[in-house]
Amino acid sequence: MAKNKSVAGKRIAVIGAGWAGCAAAVELSRGQAQVTLLEASRTLGGRARKVAIQEHTLDNGQHILLGAYDATLTMMRQVGIPLDQAFLRLPLQMVYPSLDEGMEFIAPQLPAPLHLLVALLRAKGLSRQDKMALARFSTTARWMGWQLHQDCSVIELLERFDQTPVLCQLMWVPLCIAALNTPPERASAQVFLHVLRDSLGAGRAASDMLIPKWDLSALFPEKAQKFIENAGGIVRSGVNIKRLIANAANRNTTNNTVKWRLGCDSDEVLSNQEFDAVIIATGAEQAGRLLNTVATEQKITPLPALGYEPITTCYLQYSPELRLSRPFFALRDRPELQHWGQFVFDRGQLHKEQAGLLAVVVSASDQATDLGNEALGNAIALQLATMFKMPELAKPRWQQIISEKRATFSCTPSLQRPDNQIGLENCFIAGDYTKGDYPATLEAAVRSGIAAARLC
Repeated sequence: MAKNKSVAGKRIAVIGAGWAGCAAAVELSRGQAQVTLLEASRTLGGRARKVAIQEHTLDNGQHILLGAYDATLTMMRQVGIPLDQAFLRLPLQMVYPSLDEGMEFIAPQLPAPLHLLVALLRAKGLSRQDKMALARFSTTARWMGWQLHQDCSVIELLERFDQTPVLCQLMWVPLCIAALNTPPERASAQVFLHVLRDSLGAGRAASDMLIPKWDLSALFPEKAQKFIENAGGIVRSGVNIKRLIANAANRNTTNNTVKWRLGCDSDEVLSNQEFDAVIIATGAEQAGRLLNTVATEQKITPLPALGYEPITTCYLQYSPELRLSRPFFALRDRPELQHWGQFVFDRGQLHKEQAGLLAVVVSASDQATDLGNEALGNAIALQLATMFKMPELAKPRWQQIISEKRATFSCTPSLQRPDNQIGLENCFIAGDYTKGDYPATLEAAVRSGIAAARLC
């Protein structure tokens, strides 16, 4: 964005320093606004941050980005992140530990769409019928412009496109759960098509998979803080904003502008400051609570009630000599066999100091977490030992379960998501739950933060 002279010199508060809030604050700082970024917890990053557990620095969830995440990658470059150092870039792939219960699909370094055609021809573990079904899906979706006349569930979409059971089990369902964190029976087919459009349906680099080599806090929030502070802004953690006060008494009658104050019981100085605009970049429920504290005659658009889905990451530490043949593998999740993991990452290939550490992701993990942490960790270790045919994986040296109970909103068909504008003058919302093409991803959060900043 070119420097926006309309925000230059304006005092703007951003409440919440997750990825949406950090993106909004960076964008405003680039426009020479006087930014104050406030975070209730002690660590910036929201649901994508590092956590310190038993002298280990882990992420509160294993993430993977796509080359199609233009807003996020551009924002990272702007705050000084060297992308070639921060990520391991891999071609689009879906590889299982064994062809007995899986497949091998790897896109070569060729121009689009040739890379997908060659990947399909070379794919192992798929029959000719499976490959024809995959080609038919891709061709028809392109012809449709990746748009549906009426949204439906992902399962309905797959049935409509005559996708084979094997292809659904090994390709489409894992991709749906990974991208939308919503079971395919309840997941939005239209949002799923948006993700496929910007990855499978775009240039080859857009389909690349980017696995972070840095912890999630170093990946963006920490650099964002330095950028904001270098631009003269203020970043404060451990500050819980409880109320919003529209300062109608001080309306500027020339341009009819409302000023804002923030209610913070623990900081009288902050409470007495006046801001030209406010961006609420918290979760949807916290945003709703804050908006309910505003005394105003303006009609506030109510935020919709959203359902939520958990994500669990199981960390398993083995001997430092352990190294998988690839940085990550897809796993066949079969709850009836207590096989819960969907992807496993070899953290030692991403972080040298974490040799022998595996991270297993369980998306939409309600049933899995019902087992309890110890039982779930044991079940996942046994799943790895079975799938990799390595009995030693059944007995890790230590294990740690991290569950984010409200990791994402349930991305259901025809879900009405709120705009960044909610009817209040100079007050906006930002977050991965706001209106947009993408599900609750880092890219959705960053896009929303930038959109809210531009509305200022």
